[in-house]
Amino acid sequence: MKTIIKLMKELEDQLAVCTRCGMCQAVCPLFAQTGREPDVARGKLALLDGLSAEMFKNPRGVSERLSRCLLCGSCAANCPSRVNVLEIFIKARAILTRCMGLSPAKRLILRGMLARPERFDQISEWGARFQKLFTRPANNIIGTSRARFVSPLIGERHFKSLAPAAFHRIMPYLDTAPGSSGVSVAFYVGCLTDKVFPHVAQAAIHVLKHHGVGIFMPEGQACCGIPAISSGDMKTFDALVRHNMEKFDARNFDYLLTSCATCTFVIKKIWPMMIQDNNLRAKVEKIAAKTMDISQFLVAEIGVTREVHEKNDEIIIVTYHDSCHLKKSLGVSDAPRILIAANPNYRLEEMPQADHCCGLGGSFNLQYYALSLDIGKRKRDNIVSTDCSAVAAGCPACMIQLADVLSKAGDNIEVKHPIEIYAESLK
Repeated sequence: MKTIIKLMKELEDQLAVCTRCGMCQAVCPLFAQTGREPDVARGKLALLDGLSAEMFKNPRGVSERLSRCLLCGSCAANCPSRVNVLEIFIKARAILTRCMGLSPAKRLILRGMLARPERFDQISEWGARFQKLFTRPANNIIGTSRARFVSPLIGERHFKSLAPAAFHRIMPYLDTAPGSSGVSVAFYVGCLTDKVFPHVAQAAIHVLKHHGVGIFMPEGQACCGIPAISSGDMKTFDALVRHNMEKFDARNFDYLLTSCATCTFVIKKIWPMMIQDNNLRAKVEKIAAKTMDISQFLVAEIGVTREVHEKNDEIIIVTYHDSCHLKKSLGVSDAPRILIAANPNYRLEEMPQADHCCGLGGSFNLQYYALSLDIGKRKRDNIVSTDCSAVAAGCPACMIQLADVLSKAGDNIEVKHPIEIYAESLK
């Protein structure tokens, strides 16, 4: 109850900043789709103004309205009053979950699996081993599959299958001394990169070694905690942060890098914001200050530059999608484009509204798939308008959404990570 009261006081102080100007309407991808005031930040903030009373009268109704949010940060990035909407919504979800508890399904997934990294890895390995029994190929170019039988969870999705071997099996541990760069980094892999896109992690390690960067990658890494904190599950979130801190805090390094925009955002912004233990927060803030997206590190610290190449008739046209957490929450936009431009075999063609949300939103996609898909279709149309053969994104979650909408539309457009494209130029 003390934690709830503390969070409520913090919410009240931040809610007072909102002037209800409505600027969030112009940038909210969900509001653009539904036109409903309760779906936009202003509507939710108005609801939260009376949270202390409303929460006890109709907690499930409040929770449902708060869950209809992509947590993309578009509203916060464009708010003239600088209201930290993401922080408000995340803390409000934590308050509601403390009062209501988790549903049995979320408790099973978050506390029974995600909070136990070894069990999560084992279940994922079983899934990778037997997934072909329940799925069939959907698009060979994109590498998607679909359910072989009617599935209430998967539905009509076209999804990226689990990799045959997770990255932690391919490379469980790494500890190399700095080379020519004189820089040492820790590498945080992330769940989706580890289990769905291990080739992205392999490309990242290849690039770092090429530039003489020392790499510390501890074994047994856990999820960054975004699924837990998005569901308001502070217990699981706290356990995951502590687990990862034990892995990384024991070593000295110059930077902590990830190839996942969401993981970078969570470690850098959400960890210090939500950890209540003051002693742990001091350590978390130290790690957060060192955390960078890998593209930002390569450009700002290693000096990778945009190259001018000779004309190539076989050049691949690629477009780039700005992941919300990377551009809007962390301000990283040029660096991924510079990595792409460093490969002479690719030409970057900008799509319209490159920073418009793709519509995934983590658990939002599971709860509101029809809305998620409609938002994704808008992104798909913008991608196709460039006549590209590939689209790049710096977030594995966005890569999953882009693969789904492109595959369902029958488009033969590869989905890549900027670090993959840059790594190809170093071979």
